[in-house]
Amino acid sequence: MLHFKVHILGCGSATPTLRHAPTAQIVDFRNKLYMIDCGEGSQLQMRRYHIRFNRLNHIFISHLHGDHCFGLPGLISTLGMLGRTGDLTVHGPDGTESFLSPVLSQFCRELPYKVCFEHVDPQKYAPVMEDRSLSVYSIPLKHRIPACGYLFSEKPGEPHIIREMTDFYKVPLRELAAIKQGKDFVTTDGNVVPYTRLTCPADPPRRYAYCSDTAFSPSIIPYIEGIDCLYHESTFLDRDLSRAKDTFHSTARQAAEIALQAGVKQLVLGHYSARYDDLTAFAEEAGSVFPNVILSEEGQTIVIS
Repeated sequence: MLHFKVHILGCGSATPTLRHAPTAQIVDFRNKLYMIDCGEGSQLQMRRYHIRFNRLNHIFISHLHGDHCFGLPGLISTLGMLGRTGDLTVHGPDGTESFLSPVLSQFCRELPYKVCFEHVDPQKYAPVMEDRSLSVYSIPLKHRIPACGYLFSEKPGEPHIIREMTDFYKVPLRELAAIKQGKDFVTTDGNVVPYTRLTCPADPPRRYAYCSDTAFSPSIIPYIEGIDCLYHESTFLDRDLSRAKDTFHSTARQAAEIALQAGVKQLVLGHYSARYDDLTAFAEEAGSVFPNVILSEEGQTIVIS
């Protein structure tokens, strides 16, 4: 199974601290890199954790609060200084292009590559990007301004060849590709061997969802049901529930309730408020509701399996 990883570059919230960097993640799928949000200093975090700039072709912005997008101008400028020539696509809600264009016009006038903007409607669950092996969808979230999460869904793979069976029936190598596509094999004496006898089912497609920033919103459950891993913001603890409601954020317990109701396999917490020095209570609070909880931290790599 080819790798599917998430690198945490930053998991703090709006107020800067020395404990956490602003929000940013890198999804590494089959050596292609996709960035989710780009808080201030994200390019330094990429350097720190040895993430290769030249493999990044798509950036997905959840919403236009500074802790999720202030790192974009610096990163785009650096990619130019590194000699990038291929297009870079920035996906985001209304205002993303108008935010970046004046900055690029002033400081990045001679970029050796093109920055493309793709509008995302944060009120809809809809396809945002697709390539040969991965589809990305927007997930409507509930925040003070229009915001969306993103679902990264691996496309179904081909069945696996059962080598013992193909050897037994003396299947030529040139026939294997067609058998994977569902074609039966005909032996030299005319016997038909069903492809199901020669293959076993493909690995189930893996899915990862990023949901930040958002208030508690059960409406997202149908979009993330049964996924392998959910990153859900947990800005506050339950003792600060009133603050979470006022700011349209979630508590660790609420994130766990979403994970439980959606039947996800793993929950990752993040976007911690600067008011908390010790994150142990986040794991305890979420863990009392949902059993498989991870506290995100800078430099962490989460394998989606």
